[in-house]
Formats: sequence, structure tokens, C-alpha cells
Amino acid sequence: MIAGDISLSSSTFSFHGDARLSASSTHLMGAPLASQSALPSQSAKLMRRLVVYSKRISGLEEAIRIRRERELRTSTTSKRRPPLRRGRVSPGLPVPDHIPRPPYVGTKLLPDIAEEHQIHDAEGLARLRAACELAARVVDYGGTLVRPSVTTNEIDKAVHQMIIDAGAYPSPLGYGGFPKSVCTSVNECMCHGIPDSRQLQDGDIINIDVTVYLNGYHGDTS
Repeated sequence: MIAGDISLSSSTFSFHGDARLSASSTHLMGAPLASQSALPSQSAKLMRRLVVYSKRISGLEEAIRIRRERELRTSTTSKRRPPLRRGRVSPGLPVPDHIPRPPYVGTKLLPDIAEEHQIHDAEGLARLRAACELAARVVDYGGTLVRPSVTTNEIDKAVHQMIIDAGAYPSPLGYGGFPKSVCTSVNECMCHGIPDSRQLQDGDIINIDVTVYLNGYHGDTS
């Protein structure tokens, strides 16, 4: 910032503002000038000295200034994503008869949670490990299907086929009346979403919950 006052020849004109100079007929900011009589009367030129004053700005002030500049450059309007709307839910997919079903299939009753501790032998642990490994492969495969314009019903169909091809049963199908083979929860649907005809949009967040029933054991992953 430049500061000072301008006055020429006994204040013939003056200027006040951010850019200010100070001069008189004999001195300019303390510097002596030549006598007016020694200069041409019509084309006299004054020597001027500029004095620049600097102001120290704190880091907080500078950060606020930068933030305000960014806010002015960016648009203040933001687009809100429309609320999630349920699409059309198609019937559940068939499972071959040779694949063993969990005991709850065919009823709308939820199985009781066993209160006693379960101790598994080596064979049980091997079956449990196989069910969990299959579930992990299926959920990874389901993740590769996620992209804009794909419906969650298409994900359900692909996951269902992979599970029955492995000789397992998709555990969600028929659990308490659930109509699909996988749970697909999009955006504000927190969990246990039902696959439907809605197409995924760019920016959607989706959770895929895969559970398989293999050799009497459930492998669950999400």
C-alpha cells in the first residue's frame, strides 16, 4: 500500500486515498527541492519520492482471504441427489432340486438363534471354511459387476448363478420371505436392500451382502 498526501505550491490541489504522496514547494517527504525561481515557470517538474508502507498479515487472515476467493470462483449451488425410489422386483430365481436347502426355506418363520455354544469337529470346520471361501469369491465377483446403468436385479441374477453353479444355496432366498438371492443396499438404504429394476447411477454407493449355504454351513460376507 502506498501512503501520504499530495500538496503542490501551497496546496494548489490535494489527493487523499490509498495511494498518497506528500510534497511542497520546498520539500518532498523531507527531501529539499530546487527553488521555483530556478525552474521554467510553465514546465516546472517536481521530483517525487514514493514511500511504500507494508502490513504484516497473519496466517489466519491469509487463509480466510484464500477461502473467500475460492468461494467466489466456485458455484454456490449444489445438486442434491434425489431420494432412492424402489424399482420393480421380479420373482425369485429357481434353485435346482439337488441342492440342499436351509431348514427355513418354504416358511416365513425366522430360525431360532441357538443359545448354546457350538463346538465343531475337523470335518465341520472344513465345511465352514469352504462355505466362507465360496462366499468371498462370490462377493468379489459381485463387486466387478457394479457400474452405472447396471440394475441390482442383474447383479442378483449373476450372483445367483455363480452360487448354484458351485452347488450351494443362496441363503437370503426365502429367509423370512426375502425374495432375492443377494442383498443390494444403495445409498440411504442401509442394509438388506432388495434387488430391483433400478439402474445404478454414477456416484451411487452400494453394499452387496452375499451369504451361501454349502454342506450344512452358511458362509456370510458383505
